[in-house]
Amino acid sequence: MKGLWGNRDFRLLWSGETTSMLGSMVASTALPLVAVVTLRASTFEVALLTAVAWLPWLVVGLPAGAWVDRLPKRPVMLTCNAASMAVFGSVPVAAAFGALSMPYLLAAALLGGIAKVFFNLAYRAYLPLLVGEDALLEANAKVQGSESATQVGGPGLAGLLAQAFGPVSGILADAVSFGVSVLCVRAIRVREAVVPRERTPLRSQIAEGLRFVGRDRYLRTLMCFGAASNLALTGYASVQIVFLSRTLGAAPGLVGLVLAVAAVGGVLGAGLAGRLAARFGAARAFLLCEVCAAPMMALGPLSRPGWGLVMFVLADFGVCAGVVGSNVLTTTFRQQYCPPELFSRINSSAAIVNYGTIPLAGVLGGALGEVLGVRETMWVASVVMVVALVVLVPFARLREFPVRAAVRPPRRLPQPM
Repeated sequence: MKGLWGNRDFRLLWSGETTSMLGSMVASTALPLVAVVTLRASTFEVALLTAVAWLPWLVVGLPAGAWVDRLPKRPVMLTCNAASMAVFGSVPVAAAFGALSMPYLLAAALLGGIAKVFFNLAYRAYLPLLVGEDALLEANAKVQGSESATQVGGPGLAGLLAQAFGPVSGILADAVSFGVSVLCVRAIRVREAVVPRERTPLRSQIAEGLRFVGRDRYLRTLMCFGAASNLALTGYASVQIVFLSRTLGAAPGLVGLVLAVAAVGGVLGAGLAGRLAARFGAARAFLLCEVCAAPMMALGPLSRPGWGLVMFVLADFGVCAGVVGSNVLTTTFRQQYCPPELFSRINSSAAIVNYGTIPLAGVLGGALGEVLGVRETMWVASVVMVVALVVLVPFARLREFPVRAAVRPPRRLPQPM
């Protein structure tokens, strides 16, 4: 084996994450399908599922970053996956006893979102410890590539499960996937060396992360762009299943197939990210990914029933390729650029703005879908995505992302005798 595939602990982490991400991709289609098909939810209620799943970043994101910086990361990851398994496992049980309702489904999405906040912060801080800084780009590309692959298989599997066993079966599959991830993470041998730190008040630790992001030009720019692009992407995604199911008349199996084929673009983006960085420089490759992705979104609302679905596939394919490639590059940049002792606080500080627009977008997407129409809402999201590119001006003249001297001290040359 070569590279990271020869690293047993990385293989375990990758296997667990890929399995749980597959389950989450199944659930991301199954949850709205349960709402639409089983509970006869409105467009607004379906979009609200997306909103509540991301709401925890606004509510607990900042204290979560400070807590995760204080704790060993592996136990946090184990606890979060176990909690997610219990939460999503309760949904099919409630359905079996006739107790499933939209409030119950929204509560499950909310609790799963809280666990996801803590897990993501711990996972991103743990990965550099597991693979080392030199292998970070390769590690992120592999993880993002497998996540994109699950986006290919997940919606299709959700559609098949929905037709064979009912939409709620996809949520059961998600619970099982979290159980597999728990077993994989438990088997990892690498243990984090916890360095005792002065127990400063939580509020002071949160403020330190906020100041770091607020004063740093590049992190601040990525945060603002992430907020704008997530507003567009989530507003678009929050109504796309309603668009495919009701506007275009696609059956659940076809909805899953369309989303699966479109998600192949993410696999392509993850695979090309490293090559683009080597050819053009990481910062230029990042800009290239975003500039290519934004206009593609506008093809989605041009879709029509039947063969017109090809336009939707092309739109999502291009967006997935650009966004995933961009994520590989910017995730690696943050892991190398930010001081490790502040990493989770920096991430959570940026996420409060970056991810904070996601629940807002879910609510707006549902509201606009009710008022303007689903197709018109997708047009609005497409325009916002293109306009958001203006935020990236500070990166326009860079070939490579900057590297902080505090993180990577320059090698000292031998002094003459």
